[in-house]
Amino acid sequence: MPRPFRFGVNLLEPAPADEWRAKCRRAEELGYDVILVPDHLGWPAPFPALVAAAEATERPRVGTFVLNAGFWNPTLLAREVATTDALTGGRLELGLGTGYVPAEHDKAGLPYGSAKERVDHLRRTVEELDRLLGSDEHRPQPVQKPRVPVLIGANGDRMLKLTAEHADIAAFTGARSVPGSATGQLVPIAAEELDERVALYQEFAAGREEPAELNLLIQMVAVTDDPESAVRPLLGRLPDLTADQALALPIMLVGTLEQVVEQVRGRRERYGFSYLTVLEPYMEAFAPVIEALRGE
Repeated sequence: MPRPFRFGVNLLEPAPADEWRAKCRRAEELGYDVILVPDHLGWPAPFPALVAAAEATERPRVGTFVLNAGFWNPTLLAREVATTDALTGGRLELGLGTGYVPAEHDKAGLPYGSAKERVDHLRRTVEELDRLLGSDEHRPQPVQKPRVPVLIGANGDRMLKLTAEHADIAAFTGARSVPGSATGQLVPIAAEELDERVALYQEFAAGREEPAELNLLIQMVAVTDDPESAVRPLLGRLPDLTADQALALPIMLVGTLEQVVEQVRGRRERYGFSYLTVLEPYMEAFAPVIEALRGE
C-alpha cells in the first residue's frame, strides 16, 4: 500500500512578524502538512522563523529545507535543534544538505571545500547530532525521541549512500549543480535520470529496517489549460529543452487541475514520492491539488 501523501511549502521571503505569522496561518488553511524554511543568506534565518511559524499555527510540522551543513558547527547546531524542537512542541523536522552556493561561503567568510570535504562534514554533522541529541545528559533536551526526524537532500552517489544510512526522509532535488558555478546554478534532470538516482538510493537502502519517506522538491506549479505558454518563460533559462521536454521534467507540475493531480499520483507510483515540497510562489496554486488528494 502506498505511503499517504504529505505536502510542504518552502517559505523563501523574509517578512515582519505579523506578515510572517499570517503567511504561516495561510499555509495551514490551505492544507499544507509542513512549513519549511531554507538556509540561504538574504532569506529568513531558519530556527527563529520556524519557532514563529509553530506559534502561529496548530497542525503543521515545521522544518528546515535544507540547512547548509557547512554553515554549522555540529555542537552548536545540536543546541539549536533541541531548543527549536522544545519551543515548537516536538514539531521539528531537520533537513540537512552539503550546501551548493560557493558565493555564500565567501560572503560569510567560511570555507566551501571540495565535494568530498562537504559530504564528509555532513556525515560528521549527522553522526554528532545523533550522539549528542541521543544522550540523556545533553542540555537542552529535544522533545522527540529517539531523535528529531532527519531529512537529507541528495543527488550524488555518496550523498545517496549517506541518506540511505541516516535519513528518515530522503529528499531528491531533481536537479544537479553546474560545475564551477559560484552562484549554485542548477540544471534539471530528466525523468530517466531521476529513475536511476532513485534506483541507486533504493539499492543503498535495501538493508534498512524501516523504509524512508521519499520527497521531491517541485520547482514550478501551474494549473492551466495552456501548459506550453506557462513554461515558455522558462525556456530562456533552459535553452537545450523544448516546451514538451520541459513539461516532462519531474520537478514540473503543469496542466489542468485534473492533469496535475494525476501527475502527483504518477510521481508516487513511478518513484515513490509521497512527500512533495513546493516553493512559496506556488503555495496558492498548489492548494486545489492538496484538496483533491486529501486522504490519499
